[in-house]
Amino acid sequence: MDDQINLCHHKLENQLQHLNALTQLLDAELACLASKKGDGLKDIAREKLSLLNTIQKLDKELSGFNQDIFKTEQIKPLTESVNSLLLKCKKQNEVNAQAAHQAQLAVRELKNILIGAPTSVTYGQDGGVISENSEFVKNLKA
Repeated sequence: MDDQINLCHHKLENQLQHLNALTQLLDAELACLASKKGDGLKDIAREKLSLLNTIQKLDKELSGFNQDIFKTEQIKPLTESVNSLLLKCKKQNEVNAQAAHQAQLAVRELKNILIGAPTSVTYGQDGGVISENSEFVKNLKA
């Protein structure tokens, strides 16, 4: 059983290492989104996918262990650390997704302004849609 515990311990440490790398990558992704420079986003997405695949592979390997191993005093703290870090990564990923969505909305709004799309859409008393045209680009010749 000691060999199983040592192997599980090693895999959990490896899992923690990959989750720490994912945390740093998610921080870099948010910084990239906040700076509105998308240059590094493709590389970050590729690296993120690779890390997630490795984490999933390790998780699958860990699921093959007897569940009693995870209750031992050598393994339980590592399991708790993995779960805590995984939760942190999930929350950070949700924040990043929201930031990406907001950036996309801002780009769409700028595009609409530049092409002369209605800048504001409201509802009238009858429930119909009222659009106001932008004066910003009416005489723009490009």
